[in-house]
Amino acid sequence: MPVAVDITETQAEPPVASIVNRSGQSKIVLICEHASKHVPSAFGDLGLTEAAKISHAAWDIGAQGLAEQLSATLDAVLVLNTMSRLIYDCNRAPIAPDAMPSQSEKIAVPGNRGLSNEQKLRRIKTVYEPFHSSVQAVLDSAGPEAVLVTVHSFTSVYNGLKRATEIGLIHHQDDRLAKQMVDISERFTHHPFSLNQPYSQRDGVTHMLERHGTQNAIMNVMIEVRNDLIDTAEGQHEIAIMLAKVLNQSLQDLEPIAPRDTP
Repeated sequence: MPVAVDITETQAEPPVASIVNRSGQSKIVLICEHASKHVPSAFGDLGLTEAAKISHAAWDIGAQGLAEQLSATLDAVLVLNTMSRLIYDCNRAPIAPDAMPSQSEKIAVPGNRGLSNEQKLRRIKTVYEPFHSSVQAVLDSAGPEAVLVTVHSFTSVYNGLKRATEIGLIHHQDDRLAKQMVDISERFTHHPFSLNQPYSQRDGVTHMLERHGTQNAIMNVMIEVRNDLIDTAEGQHEIAIMLAKVLNQSLQDLEPIAPRDTP
């Protein structure tokens, strides 16, 4: 089993947060916590099989491409996580049992078994804390009218069960944007939108919304797209254009809390 150590500058790893379109003029701030399947060399390979390394357990397939397309379409700043969620899931609080999972659906993660408190703390200090600090810095720059939008993908089959959901909108305490997007979605797409599917707050997936949306008193929503819709560049472009229209129209309908006009 690999020995997990902290990530240091001498190991030449990239920063855990990558900022895209830093000068974007939209008040929308995009976050993609599960953008990357990269496992830093400090962690070996976590004992993963080759198939597991590229599976949905390691990252949200298609989410980075979708988020980047949204960033360009909306002219919005985007914060990407550069490391696999199997090192640390930045959409989980440090006390969450699945923040550093030893099992993800049917996939075993041997390198996360039996982690000591010291090893867990190192990951919190080198992954979780710097990523969330970057997110907060971007939100602070965007100002009090910022709108937090997180971008995720999900599998069409989970634990052997086929999911009917295509696009899900998940909320924490503030449900305004999620509900508005669902309400108007049929005007812009044939893909059905669902509220709090395939996950909801009770599944423990709204940490980012809670920490940076609810606690900052800014509007927020989590977007979940079935990954077979965005596993190609063409699919990512198509869904991004549609989501941008739904987002912009929803925010206009919810004025006076709305972003600046975007292309």
